[in-house]
Amino acid sequence: MVISSLEVGNKAGARRTRRAPAPGRRSRTRWRWFILPSLVLLLTFFVLPFVLNVPFAFSGWSTYSDDIRFVGLDNFDALWEDGTLRGAILTTLAYAVIAMLVQNTAALSLALVLQRTTRVNSFFRSLFFIPVLISPLAAGYIWRAIVAPEGPMNQFIGLFSPGFDYAWLGHPTTALIGVAFIDAWKWSGLATLVYIAGLNSVPASLLEAAEVDGAGRARRFFSVQFPLLAPAFTFNVATTLIGALSAYDIIAATTSGGPGTATTTLNVALQQQFKAGFLGSASSLGLAVTILVIAIAVPLVAWLRKREVA
Repeated sequence: MVISSLEVGNKAGARRTRRAPAPGRRSRTRWRWFILPSLVLLLTFFVLPFVLNVPFAFSGWSTYSDDIRFVGLDNFDALWEDGTLRGAILTTLAYAVIAMLVQNTAALSLALVLQRTTRVNSFFRSLFFIPVLISPLAAGYIWRAIVAPEGPMNQFIGLFSPGFDYAWLGHPTTALIGVAFIDAWKWSGLATLVYIAGLNSVPASLLEAAEVDGAGRARRFFSVQFPLLAPAFTFNVATTLIGALSAYDIIAATTSGGPGTATTTLNVALQQQFKAGFLGSASSLGLAVTILVIAIAVPLVAWLRKREVA
């Protein structure tokens, strides 16, 4: 049988066509190379240190001895018995809840005011976003000076109440609330932009229909906009709460965990144990932070995601 050169060329072309990767596959391959550096950094500086820290959390490791031995849960027992772990967990939870509530309330209020894209609103959006760009340590130092007994805040209040002198960061209750407010101030600009994006994604037809039905501004917000903001709520509540649970920089710059232990969160207690030379106990507190974040974040995000679907 004689096979024509045309048939041979068609078969070869078909084989070449079958071997050619699909455009989608080529695109995915390119994206893998872009993701690789970030993945390497994540594994090197986050995952690997965490994995290496786990054994040390159950070891008797300190700068006072060359011996690193397995002690089981002794570190956790000692930290719980002396009140360090128990107090730090309660302080961390209180700090996180206050910061989360204040930040999301302020951010949503600002988003409602700045929702429309105008020159004035764009200016204020940028203005409120500036704190996000400031280092947390720098923000802490700035606010420590502002609320100092001789600082601008007391001087301003003194205009209406002569002789006013109060150490805002020197009293247990106001110190914890104060650092939580600073945390909320620091990150409210980011949450505001997320809420603005959520508000602008609400179909205008739904708002117009509600207005035609006689719904006022408040009714339109709670009946139409608020339910459709569920994805924005999920992101903001989760990120603000998780970030506050891991707080350290702002507290270190303002109160260093004081007065007493009023603002000693888990990460601050970790740093104190590390400075004292108790490296095993510090690793235990680091593991406690991770467990607390996972125990709160996973159920919270799951519940918020269900709310989005509903």
